[in-house]
Amino acid sequence: MAASSTGAADSPASASAGPSLDDQSLQYSMILDHLIGDKRPVKELSPGVMGGLPVPVKTEEQKMIERGMESCAFKAALACVGGFVLGGAFGVFTAGIDTNVGFDPKDPLKTPTAREVLRDMGQRGMSYAKNFAITQQLELHNSLLYERKRTKALPCGKGPLFLRRPLFMK
Repeated sequence: MAASSTGAADSPASASAGPSLDDQSLQYSMILDHLIGDKRPVKELSPGVMGGLPVPVKTEEQKMIERGMESCAFKAALACVGGFVLGGAFGVFTAGIDTNVGFDPKDPLKTPTAREVLRDMGQRGMSYAKNFAITQQLELHNSLLYERKRTKALPCGKGPLFLRRPLFMK
């Protein structure tokens, strides 16, 4: 009878007394699953979530264009074309300001024709354009060499030197 009374007392007491050790370990493992396990929510690591400005996710097209614009060939072409255009503009501008454009040093009293003035302006513009393009290529070469030294990588730092060579031969 004592055995039956203890068995009867254990079953209602365990249900009303609270969770047992097995229930506590089950709850602890469930909490761990939610904190560090498989059920943990994945947080987005975009700057908008982290407190910065919200930036949309880049598409594959945008990434491809960005890689192309960061390439050495694009930088070399942009430096050469940009230097040529800027030098040409400066050359024509300075020729327009110069009062001696088109004058012949042998006959300073002769008034130059419009064709002579435009030809001189064009020659000066072309000269400035070539020099600016070469200068930009050298600047790009120096910056790529610096980048190579800084990152210990192999960018195409020799390309701009070969691009400027034909300009010297003319």
